[in-house]
Amino acid sequence: AGGSTEGLGSMKSIDLRVIVESPYRPNPHRYDLEMELQENLEYARRCMFHSIGMGESPFLSHLLYTQVLDDKRSEEREMGMFLARSWYDVADMCAVYTDKGVSEGMKKGIEYARYVGIPVEERSLYEGEDDFE
Repeated sequence: AGGSTEGLGSMKSIDLRVIVESPYRPNPHRYDLEMELQENLEYARRCMFHSIGMGESPFLSHLLYTQVLDDKRSEEREMGMFLARSWYDVADMCAVYTDKGVSEGMKKGIEYARYVGIPVEERSLYEGEDDFE
């Protein structure tokens, strides 16, 4: 992303404030956890760009809070998830990007979105393509 504005929505108005759910934490059964983490971060950035292109104002707590909180420490991971909840009070929708599956953290976000009564929309960046990985 970055640099090119091709595919971006109009800057005239923002239609929706959107919580974006995508995987962050690598699957512990994978061989190269650091590589999977980097793949998940790149995927999250693509999801953000996609949401912006739809004229939305996306929020991805797992891209923001993990810059200062250590996701490997359970109390800091829980703090990040707790902080993200305040954004659901002002969000119009929760967009769940499912190309890489639905993680436990994503399930918690979906559950909370439904609890506070905002719509949950399932999305794919790669719908119709043969293979993602």
